[in-house]
Amino acid sequence: MKVAIIGSNGQLGSDLVREFMLDGNEVVSLTHSHIKVEDLNSSRDVLLKIKPEAILNTAAFHVVPKCEEDPTKAYEVNSLGALNLAKIGDELNAVSLYFSTDYVFDGEKKSPYLESDRPNPLNVYASTKLNGEYYTLNYSKHGIVLRVSGIYGEVPCRAKGGNFITTMIKASKEKPEVKVVNDEILTPTPTKEIAKKTKEILQKKLRGLFHLTCEGQCSWYEFAEVIFSTLKLKKPLSSISVKDIPMTVNRPTYSVLENQSAKEFGISLMPEWREALISFLNQHYK
Repeated sequence: MKVAIIGSNGQLGSDLVREFMLDGNEVVSLTHSHIKVEDLNSSRDVLLKIKPEAILNTAAFHVVPKCEEDPTKAYEVNSLGALNLAKIGDELNAVSLYFSTDYVFDGEKKSPYLESDRPNPLNVYASTKLNGEYYTLNYSKHGIVLRVSGIYGEVPCRAKGGNFITTMIKASKEKPEVKVVNDEILTPTPTKEIAKKTKEILQKKLRGLFHLTCEGQCSWYEFAEVIFSTLKLKKPLSSISVKDIPMTVNRPTYSVLENQSAKEFGISLMPEWREALISFLNQHYK
């Protein structure tokens, strides 16, 4: 299979490149210097020359506070970019695959969200990602949307300069005490596992909307606890409430996803979040 991976030097993109190359797929790596998804004409020129069978879009404007400051850019990249790639994908009769977020939900449910649950985004970032979902599924005959949560990988997130693990390690070196919220609930998921299941979904020729996270759930504080204990970080770690932190952006306090569709279609199970995290930490940080 010939696969174009947009954002190939990012946290998720780099693992997608590695995973698809394992089976001898022809992978075309595209970074921001090669393609700007918000520009329809230049994106079409690039992709029509490549003629991929699948277009995997990890490009995103995803620093949540910056999306509030510049909603136009957030819409252009997260929404219009998805629309452009869906249209181009249809011209090529190719799969258009879009990565979305657990933040499309408002957190009021307090039990794992199914693909059939109604989204209600609380901020600009989440709203523009939801638009991107709709564009992908409604403008592409071969559209796939994968919602993910709390991702971390070997390559740091380019826009954020790292991920939660690197943030905790840095904080443990620089702060006398590290405080992490205990009342925002999610499911941390390594990008390597997402890449494996992405390939499996394409191999099975599935289409539509899928949740793709590790099993189980935890607070950011519990996430941090495992990092501190596994890496034997010495600084004190304490829990606080989101109510104790000045918040400039509304976020869901519960955004756990249930992989219902993947299980129904026989996609192999994701690992439990703690098991996956400890394995990742032992491999990359010990």
